Amino acid sequence: MENFELHGNISNGNSFVETMKSGRFLFSFVMSYTETCEVPGITFAGADMNSIQFTPPADAEYLHYGYCKTIDKIPMTPDGKPTPGLLTKTALESSSIPHLTINAGSKVLPQLPFIETGLQFGKNISVYDAMTDSQVSHAVDYGRIVGRSLASLTDCLVIGESIPGGTTTALAVLRGLGFDAKVSSSIPNNPVKLKNQIVDSALKRIDSDHPYSIVSKVGDPMIPFVAGMLSSAADVSKVMLAGGTQMMAVLAFASKIGFNEQNTVIGTTSYITNDQNANFTNLVEQIADIPAISVNPNLESSKYSGLNAFSEGFAKEGVGAGGTIISSMIKTGNDSTKYLDLVEKEYHRLFTLL
Repeated sequence: MENFELHGNISNGNSFVETMKSGRFLFSFVMSYTETCEVPGITFAGADMNSIQFTPPADAEYLHYGYCKTIDKIPMTPDGKPTPGLLTKTALESSSIPHLTINAGSKVLPQLPFIETGLQFGKNISVYDAMTDSQVSHAVDYGRIVGRSLASLTDCLVIGESIPGGTTTALAVLRGLGFDAKVSSSIPNNPVKLKNQIVDSALKRIDSDHPYSIVSKVGDPMIPFVAGMLSSAADVSKVMLAGGTQMMAVLAFASKIGFNEQNTVIGTTSYITNDQNANFTNLVEQIADIPAISVNPNLESSKYSGLNAFSEGFAKEGVGAGGTIISSMIKTGNDSTKYLDLVEKEYHRLFTLL
């Protein structure tokens, strides 16, 4: 427990940790895409503009194979900082937590078995509506089907995502639903001005206070799909939303369509909860009476600059990193020192291969 910080409903957070020490985890990784990420300067989730669309499927392949098939190397920033999937893979493998991939609107498909939803990717919200109302409705319905099925297989369904540009659509959804949100970014110098410009222009198109309509105008396919997963899964098992800003938007939308708060937690890294540009823990308390659990993976102590970078504000979170690290530590009893040792071994393996 000394590795975790609890926020929000702390008693439920303590209960979750104690209960899950003897429970089973299942990680579901949701790939998606919003063309909002193609706005120059909005994200670092890829080596260049052309490669951003390959980030979600490449993350999925790396988690399964330890290398990628759709691109030559694992996803990384233009200056070579690795995907947070590195943190997730280490967490899953060190604790033998099973996982599977779901496609909820990725522009590129991975070369591996996955659950296909048939959802379309989201449009650029600075110019267009992200989706139609019926697409949002389908996303919620499909999420409910998948969420209930997966939750029946485990004691805790952990849900992570990869959607480049997703912090911008998440900010738009949070504000559209009436929450005073400030959000994190994949880069230390958060492009707040650019994000706000995009969000402000998108919010002007909102012509209804119905949650489905708001998400269709300014969101992305991942948000209604994962909210649907949460709404059904939390009736069957415990659910951990593994992520930062994007999962906050999921939580906000789910609060409008209904979910079981008693069975729900959100898990992330301390790099999100300590982000001065965001108001993560305050938002959790605004939205729902659930625990937020954060973990410090101790990456600032690493001998590798590529791992130090996470603690310095690059990526911070993604691919379910925080939630899977928390799940791994609960299951194995490993602390952050042991986890860091395992991450460094995987980092060394990766960059020896490159």
